[in-house]
Amino acid sequence: MPAFPHRTSSTTAVAVPPALSLPVIEDAFTRRLHPYWPHLQEKTRSWLLEKRLMPADKVEEYADGLCYTDLMAGYYIGAPDEVLQAIADYSAWFFVWDDRHDRDIVHRRPIAWRRLRYQLHAALESPRGHLHHPDPLVAGFADSVVRLYSFLGKKWNARFARHFHAVIEAYDREFRNRTYRTVPTVDAYLELRRLTFAHWIWTDLLEQSARRELPDAVRKHPAYRRAALLSQEFAAWYNDLCSLPKEIAGDEVHNLGISLIHHEGLTLEEAIKEVRRRVEVCISEFLEAEKEALRFAGTLADGTRRGRELSVAVKAIVANMRNWFSTVYWFHHESGRYMVDSWDDRSTPPYVNNEAAGEK
Repeated sequence: MPAFPHRTSSTTAVAVPPALSLPVIEDAFTRRLHPYWPHLQEKTRSWLLEKRLMPADKVEEYADGLCYTDLMAGYYIGAPDEVLQAIADYSAWFFVWDDRHDRDIVHRRPIAWRRLRYQLHAALESPRGHLHHPDPLVAGFADSVVRLYSFLGKKWNARFARHFHAVIEAYDREFRNRTYRTVPTVDAYLELRRLTFAHWIWTDLLEQSARRELPDAVRKHPAYRRAALLSQEFAAWYNDLCSLPKEIAGDEVHNLGISLIHHEGLTLEEAIKEVRRRVEVCISEFLEAEKEALRFAGTLADGTRRGRELSVAVKAIVANMRNWFSTVYWFHHESGRYMVDSWDDRSTPPYVNNEAAGEK
């Protein structure tokens, strides 16, 4: 069944393959969409052009169909429009960065990757000093960070920087693993995946959508942290399930299914079933964790104005953790990013700009 009578990017209903269908998501996780979405899509498309992150022909042909703005508009419900726009542009940048990382690996450009890695670290610490960097990827990142740093306080900004420094280094570990054809063990992969999927970045941004920085005692409380982790684990593992054909075609080594095949001796069919099982367990565990998180949020209302506002913010954030399940699910079936069978070359996404990176 489609998530909406009309899709956000098309009026064609999406057929979910049986192997990827999750009835519990379709039935129990209602899909929502931020009312700002139509403007979000238009402005992010313009931002990609303005920052030269994708050439005009690629933006024209592929940007809307990639559904990057749909993903964010279904997650950060309640965010002020300008906050959602900044998050959506940052998310689009993240996907472009992921593609550059992949192309640097495929075309054996370790020096280019190392240079980019250091430049992103520097831009994270001094974004205003990198707004006019000659590499559009660095300049676009700096622009995103300047905007994201404007909404909450210095403490939140420092936490975001700390978390994203770790993401950059995790991408470097992926670069080395793929270069040397090293398939991580299941446990090592799951640990790395929490960083490359940027679990804590997307969770940090939930505070911006709620317009409130949470104190450490709330963020680190087991009830809050477990619900946050499970929502992100679902997204990462479901992504692995959906992208397995794409990543096998692209000679990848980072996928839960690939680790299960390589280290646990599973067949492809068995690995798909095991990843799906883990995804389903994750959903059921979240439903319990969600109750605990909401109970915890209720205890924060201690009769003071601060307590009441904090309780409301945490409840809104937990609701958006739930939204992550539905928006991730439908994104994987609407976005052209995963439609490998429609590509001329299953190992080369058609929306990737090879020429701009000096590739032939």
